[in-house]
Amino acid sequence: MTMLSGARRGVVVAVIFCCVAVSTATAEARFDWPLTPLPRVERAFDKPAQNWLPGHRGVDLGGSAGQSVLAAGDGIVAFAGVVAGKPTVSIDHDGGLRTTYEPVAADVRAGERIATGAVIGTLEPGHDGCVVAACLHWGLRRGREYLDPLGLVRSQPLRLKPLTGG
Repeated sequence: MTMLSGARRGVVVAVIFCCVAVSTATAEARFDWPLTPLPRVERAFDKPAQNWLPGHRGVDLGGSAGQSVLAAGDGIVAFAGVVAGKPTVSIDHDGGLRTTYEPVAADVRAGERIATGAVIGTLEPGHDGCVVAACLHWGLRRGREYLDPLGLVRSQPLRLKPLTGG
């Protein structure tokens, strides 16, 4: 086993502390898939270079018409209604995150506190661009920035690389 100098030990401890703090901050909120069983991703996230340019600002998850849609995380229903002819539910979560679900006939109302896994509505058929009979378009934003919602449910393990050199 190689012994590290005091300065290097301090750097390693600082790096580990930094990584654990970041990991803990993102792990405080628990998120889960909005459909069960585990859905297939029919169309992936494609963040536009600018918010007004073409792209896919969420993921499309394969489902069945009439299937229950679940809250991906604890939060407060920000919106439950129709946007551009599509029934939509949006939930605000800690950390400035907002998840959006469409086409979903809402079983919840704006202002309602909701828990992870609670039924928020029913999946309707007819999502444009969906290759199966019914797809849930699941979106995620922080402020005005669109994020890949799969990052909420797919975690990658923390890996520390060994120090090299003498």
